Amino acid sequence: MTQLYVGSEVGQLRRVLLHRPERALTHLTPSNCHELLFDDVLAVEAAGEEHDIFSQTLTNQGVEVLHLHDLLVETLAVPEAKTWLLNTQISDYRYGPTFATDLKHYLADMTNDHLATILLGGLAYSELPIKSSSMLPKMHRPLDFVIEPLPNHLFTRDTSCWVYGGVSLNPMMMPARQRETNHLRAIYRWHPIFAGQEFIRYFGDEDRHYDNATIEGGDVLVIGKGAVLIGISERTTPQGVENLAAHLFASGQASQVIAIDLPKHRSCMHLDTVMTHMDIDTFSVYPEIMRQDLDTWQLTPKADGSLNVKQMPNYVKAVESALGLDQLRIITTGGDSYEAEREQWNDANNVLTVKPGVVIGYERNVYTNEKYDKAGIEVLTIPGNELGRGRGGARCMSCPIERDSI
Repeated sequence: MTQLYVGSEVGQLRRVLLHRPERALTHLTPSNCHELLFDDVLAVEAAGEEHDIFSQTLTNQGVEVLHLHDLLVETLAVPEAKTWLLNTQISDYRYGPTFATDLKHYLADMTNDHLATILLGGLAYSELPIKSSSMLPKMHRPLDFVIEPLPNHLFTRDTSCWVYGGVSLNPMMMPARQRETNHLRAIYRWHPIFAGQEFIRYFGDEDRHYDNATIEGGDVLVIGKGAVLIGISERTTPQGVENLAAHLFASGQASQVIAIDLPKHRSCMHLDTVMTHMDIDTFSVYPEIMRQDLDTWQLTPKADGSLNVKQMPNYVKAVESALGLDQLRIITTGGDSYEAEREQWNDANNVLTVKPGVVIGYERNVYTNEKYDKAGIEVLTIPGNELGRGRGGARCMSCPIERDSI
């Protein structure tokens, strides 16, 4: 039995969850892409081919790749899981009791593969062959979505994140992504790889509205040695950080959380878009955003179960102290200030470390990749002309499930 455990950001990566972009991208149009959190529409075939190269690069490095679509199909084969997912995703509150009942009957008759495709990729009213006495279908246009596509599932990093011996099923900030978490809740509960395995569900696994406590995995770096680095971003709130920290401490899985207050703008959607861990002492950083004066706090557990919160001089000192290092090696984004800004926008700082000093990144970021190379970091390059339009790199597109400690 393999262990579900992520002990660091840079130890040998053993198993990872990806999602090949498919039907959801075909539903992206210039008029709806912003609502679905994309800046642009992607060429679907090309994005799929680029993703296959990413997946193959991981396999070549000895990493076992799991695909979200396959896991969802296999989870839907468990009757209890199928019932729960249909009741959760097609609820009376979302559709009204009449239409929800009719829609569930229609979906329940599909093959599991087709159902997974629809749940992930969406369904328009024009594609719905059933008649319902509900008011809802009569009040929509043919191209409106009955089930909205989930193109952001491509970024498996955010929806759930494994931290040491457990997983956080993240309550997402944006309505366009909130349904994603239910797919992961079902997979981790019922899929044969996870069912009956010993792991902790820290946060986000209950049927409730988490209110202001939102968190996304792109902001969570498991830097090792019992420490977790979390960015307070556009999508991750202080309330989310405190809740996750309290659960990490209560389960004894982490000894400290370092929280950095990030600037709230689009180029810095998550911490990992401006900072990733590449080797035990080495981080890639976009200095325009990761300035030394960002407010940084250290959260540690008190004996009575409450949190001890202490402001730190800066994030670099806090990370050095957590990892027991004299000095962090920081590699900044390459090129002049124009090139650096462009490459950061194209995810030059969002690399996925496969093992210490070996990372996967987009080939288009030539200046930054050259800098990594000169610093002794090996970059395995993948094409990202289409994938990069979703504003996410190799780290965003991967959810490690098993990784060694440092």
